Amino acid sequence: MSINSFPRTTVAGVSLPRLLIGTNWIFGWSHKGHAADVFIKEQHSTTEATLAIVGAFLQYDIDAIMGPFSTHPDCWNKIKAIQDKTGKNLILIDTPILNMDDNAGARKEAETVIKNSAQIGSRFCLIHHSCCEQLVNKNKRTLDRLGDYTGMIRSAGLIPGLSAHMPEIIQYTDLNGYDVETYIQIFNCLGFLMQVEIESVIRIIHEAKKPVMTIKPMAAGRVTPYVGLTFNWNALRPVDMITMGCINEHEVHENVEISFAALERRLPDLEGRSSPAKTSIIK
Repeated sequence: MSINSFPRTTVAGVSLPRLLIGTNWIFGWSHKGHAADVFIKEQHSTTEATLAIVGAFLQYDIDAIMGPFSTHPDCWNKIKAIQDKTGKNLILIDTPILNMDDNAGARKEAETVIKNSAQIGSRFCLIHHSCCEQLVNKNKRTLDRLGDYTGMIRSAGLIPGLSAHMPEIIQYTDLNGYDVETYIQIFNCLGFLMQVEIESVIRIIHEAKKPVMTIKPMAAGRVTPYVGLTFNWNALRPVDMITMGCINEHEVHENVEISFAALERRLPDLEGRSSPAKTSIIK
């Protein structure tokens, strides 16, 4: 399998790979249970294990990574060590946890986090869904006080965005012309954690005014990469992205090949799976 540069898109003038490096399967957020969380953390107990994954992504020029780096120092320290070892600066898509209370102290606290996001070298600052959803007013179709936070993000020299687990956030952002350059949205063939039907969410994605960074393409491991990635690539727009986590470097190479194949409308060139009883249909 030859190594090729993965297709890219542009967000707010920044070139990004259409595949983004996810971190749930590096930092131990499995969406399955405690045992799965522990397994992931054990697999990535060393910087070298995570370096193998990031290094595999970099072979395809997939150089952007998403995670709550500024509010999880342990996560950031590992990524910083990887950057130091590889000599390559990743494009950091930070998803910080902010205090959204409506008072001066909380806003000061949020501003401190956002400034820290800039200090660690983030390019994008996408307010975590658990935070921006606190601003949603469904009756008025608004995100009240959002400008306070996007203003802080701009002042820190970062590109603002929102994590939109709630699909309405994309609609309300576009309707009101908020200063948001991209949005995170859950999208997968199972409708896992998507709040409304797949058909409704894909319509929202296609009508979005800015590029969308989709997450959980394999429903947190509930479908195979071939099924999840093929579905997503065939549904999304050419400007949109998929955020993909992997447990090891072998998954990176397999899943990138599946993605290339989906975009090129061909069968992926993969090694056969193991089986105690291989037959003509199991290759």
